[in-house]
Amino acid sequence: MANILIVEDEEPINQLIKQNLTLSGHICDQLYDGRTAKQKLESGASYDLIILDVMLPYIDGFSLMQYVGEIPVIFLTAKSQIADKLTGLGSGAWDYLTKPFEMLELIARVHLVLVKTQKADQKICIGQTEIDLKARKAIVDGVEAELTRQEFALLEILILNQNIALSREKLLDLAWGYDYMGDTRTVDVHITKLRKKLSLERHIKTIYKTGYRLEIEKEK
Repeated sequence: MANILIVEDEEPINQLIKQNLTLSGHICDQLYDGRTAKQKLESGASYDLIILDVMLPYIDGFSLMQYVGEIPVIFLTAKSQIADKLTGLGSGAWDYLTKPFEMLELIARVHLVLVKTQKADQKICIGQTEIDLKARKAIVDGVEAELTRQEFALLEILILNQNIALSREKLLDLAWGYDYMGDTRTVDVHITKLRKKLSLERHIKTIYKTGYRLEIEKEK
């Protein structure tokens, strides 16, 4: 679980990002202009990550970089020219994602930055099962489950996108790769195995005519 600041002046996009990151287990603060963001950062507010638009009212995202200190930044912007990307990355940002974007891609990039900065949760408890993402193993009632590499890859995608419904096609793309030639039935087979091996029958939900969702209760 990470503490993330979202600075995005388009309210629907800001809300959508917060909703999905919250579902993934993160805590989010929201700001809508550069001046307020500058004041927040100068007050000493601490975050694990900032998602930052470039074209903001009052102070643009590039100018805000001088106030973020050591906090990692992902730029999220409509400015797609290579010169803009070079400016953003050259200013010290960890990543640069252009609009329009896929929410799952943003979540994946957020996770990657958090892993690199050691802010991501490496151990996840779901019911009686503990998953260690770094060691790539799962323990059920004190006994390590025998998972294939592909089963763990699918499990990791479900954890990364916890509480978010994923289609079979999207799971196939994310866990097997875009060049995989099989069909979506292999997803069903692997989901069945994960449920049985990890006692996750109550947690991996089937979404009618869509796919699956891993439900993890958020910490209070």
